[in-house]
Amino acid sequence: MTAIQVEGLTKRWGQTLAVDDISFQVKEGEVFGFLGPNGAGQTSTIKTLVGLTRPTGGSARVAGYDVVKEPTMVKRRIGVVPEASNLYDELTVYDNLRFVSRLYHVPPHVRDDRINGLLGTFDLDDYSDRPFGKLSKGLKRRAVLSAALVHEPEIVFLDEPTSGLDVMSARNLRQVISGLSERGVTIFLTTHYIEEAGQLCDRIALIVKGRIIEVDSPESLRGRVQDVPLLTIRIEPVNRLTPEDLEGIPAEKITLSPDGVSMLTRGVHRTLAAFTALADEKGVTIQEVQTVKPGLEDAFVQLTGLTPDAMRGEKEGKS
Repeated sequence: MTAIQVEGLTKRWGQTLAVDDISFQVKEGEVFGFLGPNGAGQTSTIKTLVGLTRPTGGSARVAGYDVVKEPTMVKRRIGVVPEASNLYDELTVYDNLRFVSRLYHVPPHVRDDRINGLLGTFDLDDYSDRPFGKLSKGLKRRAVLSAALVHEPEIVFLDEPTSGLDVMSARNLRQVISGLSERGVTIFLTTHYIEEAGQLCDRIALIVKGRIIEVDSPESLRGRVQDVPLLTIRIEPVNRLTPEDLEGIPAEKITLSPDGVSMLTRGVHRTLAAFTALADEKGVTIQEVQTVKPGLEDAFVQLTGLTPDAMRGEKEGKS
């Protein structure tokens, strides 16, 4: 069964084309990832799918309902966790959940049990009487996710759920997301963390500048570059080389980083010989050479033409 069906979806903010004629579908119970740099169009896509903004073109159905013609029916069946916390600072965690449960018409006879269950699931029992505004960022994310689940939605939209969290909070939240998936909840997840997408998602859509480049499982995406070895070379000093210097090196993809150079190449010996000659010419010392099997990050680089550093770029005003 299909939980989300998108056909030719387009969204403009003034003169900015944020989402450019994208089409995809999400299966029921699937964790579907939108992976791309900040500002690539993920948030605009979510806002359109959850009924916060109307599309400029195309169509979308969520839980079987048209997001433009039947937005109320859509909102009853979804939970939304925005990148920024959306609960009331002055209310306690418990009162926030109770308020949200009433908005969604959770029956009074199950309301308190539902809330207490969520507090237990997200380890918030000790914070239930604390004002939301006094919580740490990690606890706030857990409280917001609890609120999104209080009406037991079929589909949950998560916009950059672990952004800005410490390592342990991010790990705990990923475990919660995996647990929701095991219970059959459909999850639509946006992220610019490549490793996170690989851990959580059944399938990933690679999105760049509002367009979907590829949709496939993490395993299949990795497989695209498994036959192309990745040559990593640690050098000193790095600043003696420029991207222009590397243009003559025979390789399918070359990335210059603060640590050295990474190259996807089918001709390792030929590539290494050419780079060694360049290093001698530029007075660069080769400190370490490794050949490794490429991973999801390398597949992303090859398929999109972006480096991992580009994933951490500034977020545009309305992405």
